[in-house]
Amino acid sequence: MEKNLEPQVMIHTRNMQLTDAIETYVTKKTAKFIRHLPGIDEIRVDLDHVRTARNVADRNVAQITIHGKKFLLRAEERAEDLYAAIDATIDKMDRQIRRFKGKRYDKRAGETVSEGFADLNEPELEEEEAPVVARRKAFTIYPMNELEAIEQMKLLGHENFFVFYNAETSKINVLYKRRNGSYGIIDPEIG
Repeated sequence: MEKNLEPQVMIHTRNMQLTDAIETYVTKKTAKFIRHLPGIDEIRVDLDHVRTARNVADRNVAQITIHGKKFLLRAEERAEDLYAAIDATIDKMDRQIRRFKGKRYDKRAGETVSEGFADLNEPELEEEEAPVVARRKAFTIYPMNELEAIEQMKLLGHENFFVFYNAETSKINVLYKRRNGSYGIIDPEIG
């Protein structure tokens, strides 16, 4: 008789030691995500102690990323106490899961994003400045339409832009939020 495999909970720490008490606390708190959201492949919890933070309330950082079939949810919070940061992140992720499930199950067929997108004006770099790539990220993208991309952008907490594979055009697109609160899409073409 085979058991259903539980999603793996991976805990990563930085500038701190992972104690049994912290591991037990995180595992116990993240167990409710597995019960409430089917289809989770992996739960990653990143804990960091930032010694150089200016504000004491920002010293402990907890970030939770949930990978699943065709979804990715992320929440991050900071607090003076590590357990408070974990609890705040758990609460934030719980709200995102409820919102995600509501949007996923209450979708209306035929909805499309309005088509009046303006061009993105990028500031020109001065010649003296030497641009530096400070960070690189790799992530898995899933085919989605424009409405799903807007929802993912909100769920991940990205305020400026979101890169996604547009299932309707079979292209990589960049969704961005405009100053007036509407959204724009960059649809690149090779010249």
